[in-house]
Amino acid sequence: MGTIIEQLPVKAIIGVLTAEPKILPTVYQHLTHQFGPIDYRTEIFPFTWTTYYEKEMGDEIKRQFISFENLIDAGTLAEKKQFTNQLEQVFLKEETTYRRVNLDVGYICLAKLVLASTKDHAHRIYLGDGIYAEITLRYYKKTFQPWEWTYPDYRSPQYIDIFNRIRTIYREQLNT
Repeated sequence: MGTIIEQLPVKAIIGVLTAEPKILPTVYQHLTHQFGPIDYRTEIFPFTWTTYYEKEMGDEIKRQFISFENLIDAGTLAEKKQFTNQLEQVFLKEETTYRRVNLDVGYICLAKLVLASTKDHAHRIYLGDGIYAEITLRYYKKTFQPWEWTYPDYRSPQYIDIFNRIRTIYREQLNT
């Protein structure tokens, strides 16, 4: 019989997509009520990896990644995804079902980057309440590494560098 050990808390991250960056301060107010203070944010940069979101959001979509000072229990990922889904609904375009903001919540720990999803696939594990978890990147040979299913943008050197920086912040938090 295996011995259950207490798990370390993890660092919540959110990948934000929007064609309306002016709404982000208000979105971030809502997020900080749920997650605590933001301790890292990238610059806002163009999202050019796919046209998947253009019909819904427009063609000048921007991306930003944020992480939070307060560490969380990895077992709350489904709850966090439910919250971000509800927050996306708050910011729908008037009289439509089109999102003005897309919030991809996940976490970083020492070994991996995990994203939450509402879509099932062979490489995703069901958490409950309609939410799945995907190990998007693994930490191996001193950097994050993609899997065959990792989204193209999450494979990019730019994103890998961002996640390595967030992991460094997380590691420093664990050492204090």
